[in-house]
Amino acid sequence: MLSLFYHPIYTDGIDPQARFPRDRYRLLAERLTEFSKIELCEPRKSTRTELLVAHDVDYVDRFLRGALTEQETRHIGLRPWTTDIAARTLHIMGGSLQALELVLEHGGLAGNMAGGTHHAFADHGSGYCIFNDLAICALQALQSPNIKHVLILDLDVHQGDGTASILSGHPDVVTCSIHGDKNFPFVKQRSDLDIALPNDTGDIAYLDALESALEYLPISDFDLLLYQAGVDPLQEDRLGRLAVTRDGLDRRNRRVFESAHAAGVPTVIFMGGGYAEPITPTIDAFVDLFTTASEYS
Repeated sequence: MLSLFYHPIYTDGIDPQARFPRDRYRLLAERLTEFSKIELCEPRKSTRTELLVAHDVDYVDRFLRGALTEQETRHIGLRPWTTDIAARTLHIMGGSLQALELVLEHGGLAGNMAGGTHHAFADHGSGYCIFNDLAICALQALQSPNIKHVLILDLDVHQGDGTASILSGHPDVVTCSIHGDKNFPFVKQRSDLDIALPNDTGDIAYLDALESALEYLPISDFDLLLYQAGVDPLQEDRLGRLAVTRDGLDRRNRRVFESAHAAGVPTVIFMGGGYAEPITPTIDAFVDLFTTASEYS
């Protein structure tokens, strides 16, 4: 059984007028209820203390009391903000942390049907990301006695700039990002391994890049895998530009899950980006992601 954390506030906490495709969470949850090997679990809210593992106290406290500046909220981009934006954010962070807790206790895989908020920096948000659940989970996991080395594998089409910044130089966390070279963020940070791909890369070159990354950073060398599994490399994605097919993404996910499963490395799946318009190809690719994961759980 694959446990996925989901709350209706993932959709309802975003204003209908926002540019972000908020309905993808609700639509995906409706589709996944058809699969007996997937269990949708309600996430708790993360705590202030958990956020402070990766974020500056001033930024955290100003967000929690609704005191971010207009410039800061514009940079994040989930505007117009709703009264539920704080609760939504805390539930998303809590869902990622609960997925982490599950795999640390039981092994295998678990996931969050949101998150992968890799553009959030320690002291500010960006690109639809307020706090960085990848960095929070990595640093939280290292407090467990059995976790010495963590790999963050970020396969979203956009570089995990906030993650790279927060964890830069950390001796026990390795960050790897395979992303579009000519895509947001236009000022990149330095991950431990960055593979920047040209527009119209396609399946073969994309999967070759993944193979190169896994040869350089074997999952078996780590005690925990945090997998940012954005589906925005998809050829139908309006922001992606990499021209990867649905089959190519499924092969990507299978390669990651097979490697983690063979090595016995606990894995947390973060949903990441997906912006097809209409949204159906994105939902299809996310259904593939989680149903494939359920085969390895």
